[in-house]
Amino acid sequence: MSLAAYCVICCRRIGTSTPPPKRDTYWREITPFSTVDIEDHECALWLLLRKSRSGDKTEQLEAVQEMSETHHWHDYQYRIIAQACDPRVLIGLARSKESDLRFFLPPPPLPSLKEDSSIEEELRQLLASLPQTELDECTQYFTSLALNESSQSLAAQKGGLWCFGGNGLPYAESFGEVPSATVEMFCLEAIVKHSEISTHCDKIKANGGLQLLQRLYQFHKDCPKVQRNIMRIIGNMALNEHLHSPIVRSGWVSIVAEAMKSHHIMKVSHAARILANLDRETVQEKYQDGVYVLHPQHRTSQPIRADVLFIHGLMGAAFKTWRQQDSEQVVIEKALEDEDRYTTCWPKTWLARDCPALRIISVEYDTTLSDWRARCPMERKSIAFRSNELLRKLRAAGVGDRPMIWISHSMGGLLVKKMLLEASKKPEMSTVINNTRGIIFYSVPHHGSHLAEYSVNIRYLLFPSLEVKELSKDSPALKALQDDFLEFAKDKNFQVLSFVETLPTYIGSMIKLHVVPVESADLGIGDLIPVDVNHLNICKPKKKDAFLYQRTLRFIRETLAKDLEN
Repeated sequence: MSLAAYCVICCRRIGTSTPPPKRDTYWREITPFSTVDIEDHECALWLLLRKSRSGDKTEQLEAVQEMSETHHWHDYQYRIIAQACDPRVLIGLARSKESDLRFFLPPPPLPSLKEDSSIEEELRQLLASLPQTELDECTQYFTSLALNESSQSLAAQKGGLWCFGGNGLPYAESFGEVPSATVEMFCLEAIVKHSEISTHCDKIKANGGLQLLQRLYQFHKDCPKVQRNIMRIIGNMALNEHLHSPIVRSGWVSIVAEAMKSHHIMKVSHAARILANLDRETVQEKYQDGVYVLHPQHRTSQPIRADVLFIHGLMGAAFKTWRQQDSEQVVIEKALEDEDRYTTCWPKTWLARDCPALRIISVEYDTTLSDWRARCPMERKSIAFRSNELLRKLRAAGVGDRPMIWISHSMGGLLVKKMLLEASKKPEMSTVINNTRGIIFYSVPHHGSHLAEYSVNIRYLLFPSLEVKELSKDSPALKALQDDFLEFAKDKNFQVLSFVETLPTYIGSMIKLHVVPVESADLGIGDLIPVDVNHLNICKPKKKDAFLYQRTLRFIRETLAKDLEN
């Protein structure tokens, strides 16, 4: 029998055509027959399709789970499901860990490029078509930069120190990519910012952005950074439910479903964010740019009892800050074989296995040591500004709805303190305070850091950033933050565990610096544990049975014991 015939039968059996009179047997009542003979073993497929279109949400979710656990079908049977299922089912299958990729049809053919045009040029045209309203200074900067710099001028400077912006704009960086890829990256950086605005997402979709970004994604298969920025844009667009249908129709679910099978944690986490924002059947939260769920990244029957939040510090990131120590000495192939031996993100692998009832979230925000090397020279974000920005994003992700523990490194700990103080002043954020059970601080400079002194006195860091200036030991804002939080934490009886480095850290090749001394890491409450590592490795356990990880795990289990039992 041809595939077309099966598709006709499928449509009849899932109720998209007029049903014939009821038959005698149970399965014939549910799935009316055509005149074409069908083997009995095919009935399970039709039953699942019918069940997946049920008005009963529980039945629909069960059907998706049963489909995802099916691995014995022929290719044509997966294609029938792919062609007949609705977007909810497709998204559910993409978020199911065991789903076969044959459930996902290849994306529709992309439109041809315009004559005498290139991907780079069309990307710049897309950026130029977006509104210039509601933009912050950095979005304006990247937009102007991407539109004004021609690929010819970049080519002339290939291999050297490229200064962008004209008229002495304070931005310089040395790039290793080819010029066209560099211009594309600036365009993508700007479009990421535009995609945080709902009305601009509508323009991206209307001007063919979904297809163009897909073309760029496929073209840069070997450039993870480009692909991640593209997925950030799609993830931001998915925050708008009226754009879900265009996203699905353009074939992005198939692309993201494949990305979910990757061994690379960053790629999977970006894909998981897109799908979570698309999945309104089982996910109520919305994950804005920079908020990544490390566990669970798939649909699961495991009840989630509590949240653990990871906040990185100066020059850190949502993933690399929490990698295992000595990663450069580990062969990646072996790492992929045994995540108990090595992991590129221990909260996702070790902690998720040891505490499966946790939702584990890691956030990302831009920081820099020096304004000279800032990605955006206009960006001057204080701890107070960043804390409000992160608090808003985390609340949208449902943070505060469950008991939780905060885990922070370096300046990230100052952000946690500021977020909790700010939340205590806002009635709508009261659940964040009420559900905070404990905090872990990895080398947090509660009383300032020597880094600020070096940046000012020795001038090793040209134009020290606002973040570094705020770490100065004589900073009135830092002292006020410490005094206010200490009193607040004692009143709320938060459980606190602090670690601090005892070894110096190399900054560049010139300076060997004890970034956070023991006295600065002392919050004034809770245990303070010195560890013989430097500032960078204080949050990177050497192995799963290392003291750093095991003590962290013990704190989490003890602090959340009652919540996890319930």
